[in-house]
Amino acid sequence: MGGQYRITGDKYPRMRPSRRRGRLALLVGACAAVLGVLGWGTLQLVDVFTGGDKASAAGGAADCPAEATASPGTTADAASLPAPGRITVNVLNATTRSGLAQKTADELKKRGFRIGDVTNAPKEFDKKVEGTGILLGPAAALKTSLPVLGAQLPAAERRADAARKDTTVDLIIGNGFRGLAVKAEADRATAALAAPRPTATAEKKGC
Repeated sequence: MGGQYRITGDKYPRMRPSRRRGRLALLVGACAAVLGVLGWGTLQLVDVFTGGDKASAAGGAADCPAEATASPGTTADAASLPAPGRITVNVLNATTRSGLAQKTADELKKRGFRIGDVTNAPKEFDKKVEGTGILLGPAAALKTSLPVLGAQLPAAERRADAARKDTTVDLIIGNGFRGLAVKAEADRATAALAAPRPTATAEKKGC
């Protein structure tokens, strides 16, 4: 070729990247692959030692507190309550108001109770009961007859007489007595005694 610029000798300009650049790119790719493998392996080791997200989720569910829900059930006490017709009541007047025992006995009879003795209270109670009254019966009556009778006179005190051999119960009228509970209210209270009561059962729910 002529002119100012001429190519001399037997060497020509290179038309492709040098081998050094190719080796550098290969080395960078290899390093990236090694780092990726190392990272994946590290994650696997962490998963093994920590139990993984699934185990954590399962553990969290297992730690959820049980929630108590009510389910219907009948208690033994409610099942053992006698009907008023099976309860014999002695009506005893511990006040100075005459005729009060008979009047109360008549009303109890109308409400289905059986009536036993109707008289004045014995000396240990005569004129000594300041409240509404006392319901007295054998020890077993505290969970059977006395609650049923108590629905008729809610404010009365309930006591057990360990020496009593029969199943009768006493209604001892005190100075604060103003009459039995209204029949409708007494009926509701009696029905509530015999109604099934809820019992708590544990139920687990997702957190």
